[in-house]
Amino acid sequence: MASRFGIAFRNWRKRSVGRKIFDIVVGIFALAGFAIIGAWAVYQLGLTNNRGAVDSNSRYMLSVSEMESINDAEYTPEQIQQRWMRQYLKLAVFSKFFPTNAQLITTAAQYGHDPMLVDRMIAAAGLYAGDLTEYNNLLKEVEQVMSRVPQQQTPNVITWMGGAEWPALKDAIVRDKALITEAGRLTGVEPRLIVGCLIGEQIRLFNTNRESFKKYLGPVKVLSVQSQFSYGVNGIKISTAKAIEEHLKDPSSPYYMGQRYEHLLDYTVEGKAQEDERYNRLVDYRNHLYSYLYTACILHQTMLQWKRAGYDISNRPDILFTLFNVGFAQSVPKPDPVCGGSHINIHGQTYTFGAIGFDFYFSGELVEDFPFWRQHFIPGDKELTDEEIAYIQGSVSDCKRPPRGWEYVKAAPVDSTPKPAETIYDDDDDEFAGTYANE
Repeated sequence: MASRFGIAFRNWRKRSVGRKIFDIVVGIFALAGFAIIGAWAVYQLGLTNNRGAVDSNSRYMLSVSEMESINDAEYTPEQIQQRWMRQYLKLAVFSKFFPTNAQLITTAAQYGHDPMLVDRMIAAAGLYAGDLTEYNNLLKEVEQVMSRVPQQQTPNVITWMGGAEWPALKDAIVRDKALITEAGRLTGVEPRLIVGCLIGEQIRLFNTNRESFKKYLGPVKVLSVQSQFSYGVNGIKISTAKAIEEHLKDPSSPYYMGQRYEHLLDYTVEGKAQEDERYNRLVDYRNHLYSYLYTACILHQTMLQWKRAGYDISNRPDILFTLFNVGFAQSVPKPDPVCGGSHINIHGQTYTFGAIGFDFYFSGELVEDFPFWRQHFIPGDKELTDEEIAYIQGSVSDCKRPPRGWEYVKAAPVDSTPKPAETIYDDDDDEFAGTYANE
């Protein structure tokens, strides 16, 4: 047989080069065919199948899946809150043993809006945690310590938020969420800071005349629009509005916000007509965008003034709210600023304007509507577009307004007339809805 192979090989060597190449190619295709057919046969016979096995923890996994969910029963908001607090306690203990897993579980539970998800995830982690005796013992000790302190009946540690006007004011503010958020985007100011100023001013007005709250804020939940001496929902003075506009245009000013914002408050008219347009912007009771834009500019401009003087107050909301309240004239950069501003009496207790804004800012109230920004002020890297400017300038409604200067009309004798009043408007009607008496 060897001789036959040798004879065949010698005969093959005598063939032409082209014939040799052909024979080699045919041989390669033949081998590939055999390999493919062989692989197909192995697959069809099931020789490559991994039949798997039942996991030894299958029943445990089933028990985890069957644990209670927030959707399995009806819970009151108070009951849900109590469960959240207990779950946070569990996570605090769990973090002593597995900090990475505790952090992941906390985030997942918050995204899932289900406090009972914590129990499931801790139980699932128990597959690999081994003996959880130490965890359970420590949790029991912590719960025993917590049970020694009776549940306090004070619903809110911030006492001024306990009045009836606060829930109504929150509803009114949320109605303006889109405008406040847009003002923040256009000016590079965290909307939560704008809301802090708004709350300080509105709380001041609401507590000037308690009867007015019963008539207007409570039933219709609308923000008070001032139209005497200070204007709009945030009480911006005409002189302050003019100063803000000038700072936007002056690159040499310590308040200058940058090229992006130069045309933020441009007018559609020239000359004396601008005074009417400025007034209309501020006292517009149907669209408060300009009130929020001017407010945001004050915050941004005073922050820049202090920063250029060497003092960064961008992370001091109490100081920012105070400076908003006292005005540019009293904004003097210094190393030891203090919180203060107008005194506001709420339910017999006196607060300062800056403190009220500070309380709100760090309270967690309305955080879903006005979340914290990582950077409270954004400098802006490009100019506002023509479309954005047109949108701003178109944000003035055609509602009826009191005549300019009516606050300076000589009043009748004091003994025959009531005090001058702040005008309040109803968002659903062109007519005056009522008044708040001045302080």
